[in-house]
Amino acid sequence: MEHLPLHTFRRIVSRYAGERKVQSFSCLDQFLCMAFAQLTFRESLRDIEAFLRAQQSKLYHLGIRSAVARNTLAHANAVRDWRIYADFAQSLIGIARPMYVDEPFGVDLRDTVYALDATTIDLCLSVFPWAPFQRSKAAIRLHTLLDLRGNIPTFIHISDGRVGEVTVLDQLLPEAGAFYVMDRGFHDFKRLYRFHQAGSFFVTRARSNTKAQRRYSHRIDRSTGLICDQTVFLTGKFSPNDYLAPLRRIRFRDPQTAKTLTFLTNNFNLPALTIAELYRCRWQVELFFKWIKQHLRIKAFFGTSENAVKSQVWIAVSVYVLVAIVKKRLQISASLYQILQILSLTLFERTPLDQLLARSVSDEIDDLAAKQLILFD
Repeated sequence: MEHLPLHTFRRIVSRYAGERKVQSFSCLDQFLCMAFAQLTFRESLRDIEAFLRAQQSKLYHLGIRSAVARNTLAHANAVRDWRIYADFAQSLIGIARPMYVDEPFGVDLRDTVYALDATTIDLCLSVFPWAPFQRSKAAIRLHTLLDLRGNIPTFIHISDGRVGEVTVLDQLLPEAGAFYVMDRGFHDFKRLYRFHQAGSFFVTRARSNTKAQRRYSHRIDRSTGLICDQTVFLTGKFSPNDYLAPLRRIRFRDPQTAKTLTFLTNNFNLPALTIAELYRCRWQVELFFKWIKQHLRIKAFFGTSENAVKSQVWIAVSVYVLVAIVKKRLQISASLYQILQILSLTLFERTPLDQLLARSVSDEIDDLAAKQLILFD
């Protein structure tokens, strides 16, 4: 917690009047309790209360200044403005991204590359009526823009399950010179043209019913799996009016799956094979969703109100980014998964973090194995 910018946190709390009429259990207490639940994989408010009360003598030194009761924590989650934790997560993201600016991600490219996608978290409609999805089902959808250098989420929008993926393009501010990699769910040429006008580049898969007329074919090396590299103009009923500029169409046969993939992009400078590699890297956002669902508490919620759910998601994102910051500042070679597993068992130990996380478990096993006696020559 010493790596948290507490002055920024207090300024955000003041901005939203988060502690108005609060006599005890501050917003920081709430954040620390919820962060503790994320790091130790707690299952319920009662679970959090029981564990923290068992360590009552250590809470003050951890920054928790008030007694922890599940009713108090539940009330705080329900009424404290979730935007406090959303803004704080964004401030942590602003700290983490420069640390990973030189991190490789699989493609030799100096420009910023984002992967855009959404994931759905199923809920019970009778418990979460504010998040309708289907007739007998509720859900929330996490729209995420992931910086592929370090897998840092730079934009997250939480909506109910009925909101379409493509609508999130209206909320993004295109960054000139950056690449946005997305799947066919974001196929809206009117919205994509706004990115083109802003000087951004996009890479997406073409739908089977996308109509385009070839104007020019570029040379390719078919031994790499490329089938064609063409300059095209859209010829659909509405597409020519929505997107007025030419597009680049690349067809590629994946040697591993033997599937033929068709990509559309507004970038005409990169090699065709690099465009295909960029789309392959989009899979990192799918792995990010899988990772946070497995290792953070965002599938089982401690509250049922919209405010409680959004607060928990944003605090989970803050914990994820904070662990990424600690990993870089302390120059830890262990993965985020290994760090979380170690922290989950050692939160109340007095060992400094740099010593605790200096070596991963696998390194220790290798060191021990090297000291074993040789039985056979």
